[in-house]
Amino acid sequence: MSEEQKRKLLLIDDDTSLLVTLSDFLRFEGYDVVTAKSGEKGLEVLETVEPELIILDMSMPGMGGIGFLKHILDEKGKPLYPVLVLTARANMAEFFSDVEIDGFIAKPCDPQDLLMEVGRIIFLRRGDYGETTSTAGRKRRMILGESDPSIAEPMVAWFSQCSYLVEVCGKGPEVLESAIVNRPDVIVMNQVLEGLNGSAVADMLVVMPNTKLIPVVLYADDEIILKNSPVKSGVGGIVATVETTAADVVGKIVNAVFE
Repeated sequence: MSEEQKRKLLLIDDDTSLLVTLSDFLRFEGYDVVTAKSGEKGLEVLETVEPELIILDMSMPGMGGIGFLKHILDEKGKPLYPVLVLTARANMAEFFSDVEIDGFIAKPCDPQDLLMEVGRIIFLRRGDYGETTSTAGRKRRMILGESDPSIAEPMVAWFSQCSYLVEVCGKGPEVLESAIVNRPDVIVMNQVLEGLNGSAVADMLVVMPNTKLIPVVLYADDEIILKNSPVKSGVGGIVATVETTAADVVGKIVNAVFE
């Protein structure tokens, strides 16, 4: 691959050893990597470089990651570039609920995990930044919120046959975190989940820019649970409810979201 064809990344981190390790690794994997040791230096780089992705540390001297982000937001509050945040992910929903971040990865990070996340973001955001991509034939990504393996396993099998890539999360907070990080095409979850129930997760998703347009299907065994829950309707909230966990019933509702 020629230098002109390599995808350009801007890596911003004040940890010199991490900066060297990750930049060398990403260059070996075929990326053109520009580095900066502070938010201020990162802004200087942007005066002459247009990266396809910015990998941004949060805890740095000076303006830090948050200050850097504020400088690259457009008039609608959206970053001008895709951004992958390096963080421990603690309270990330709270800190980034009003900023459209493309992904998060824990520090210290495994280079292979970083590589996968970089590839995922560039592929998904390619259409937003001027390149034409087709979703024809692409498997839709689903988060399934279900703690009972006897229910989850047949549902995963059913949806896999229908060309969905399914990630199973057993707790409400896990569904919330995965939705923020991975932005699936649809979320299917049981109303009864440990930590946060299904409708509470949906209510949190609908107010965050990153997740407010993700269709959500909520199901439960007990109809009373649904009647007493603050269930919303429409895309970005609860788009359907069912009184059974039967995969084919939920599947018909999920497929109807995309018709």
